[in-house]
Amino acid sequence: MDLLHSVWLALVQGLTEFLPISSSGHLILLPRLFGWADQGLAFDVAVHLGTLCAVVWYFHVELKRMARAWLLTLSGGELSAEGRLAWGVLLGTIPVGVAGLVVAAYASDLRDPIIIAGATAGFGLLLLLADFASKPVRDEYGIGFRAVMLIGLAQVLALIPGTSRSGITITAGLALGMNREAAARFSFLLSIPVITIAAGLELWTLLGQAGAVDWVGLASGFVVAFFSAYLSIRWFLLLLERIGMLPFVIYRLLLAGVIFAVFLPD
Repeated sequence: MDLLHSVWLALVQGLTEFLPISSSGHLILLPRLFGWADQGLAFDVAVHLGTLCAVVWYFHVELKRMARAWLLTLSGGELSAEGRLAWGVLLGTIPVGVAGLVVAAYASDLRDPIIIAGATAGFGLLLLLADFASKPVRDEYGIGFRAVMLIGLAQVLALIPGTSRSGITITAGLALGMNREAAARFSFLLSIPVITIAAGLELWTLLGQAGAVDWVGLASGFVVAFFSAYLSIRWFLLLLERIGMLPFVIYRLLLAGVIFAVFLPD
């Protein structure tokens, strides 16, 4: 794979993985517009690991506290706010993990560009509705089991390319009374086990394949995805309360329009 193509695709992956604008919509459009070859499974593993390391590094202080608090609950200790959040992240991952096993056989059918464009536009409008109607009363430490499972069930919809995993979980968080930053932070924490599972499955498949490895391309993809994802998370959380969801929804609608224009048959 061309090194420049690797850098561009990793940059797009890193920037869009955590913004509510659908990374799959971008990654299907970019190679098609420019006639690039498929990036391959090894590259997918590299950029997923890059984005995973970025979100873990950004939340490393919170993750240490959550891990300690969670381990205390296993030994009969008091369930603190951090422990409850850790359990929430774990329990919220179960629905998408189960659904992923069921949907895996149909994954290629769901990657139709028209489906991606429809999901990009439709779930973008749903995000805007949730943002406008939201009445925030809690942060990520104040959500209960019911809210966790509803957000986890919403995350299942992200198996439809174009939905945006961060977009649909933020939508659910807003609808359940979380403020914008809390909904985003919980969404990003939920991404850690999901990306870990996805990267692990990709790596397992990759190990069963033979062929030459483009280590330079993989390394560049990892590094670019890491830094772009980290900056994307940081920028998004800093500006979220000020700008709201409207700019991202407008962008989603424009992206859906471009995908329709490029892929709709004449």
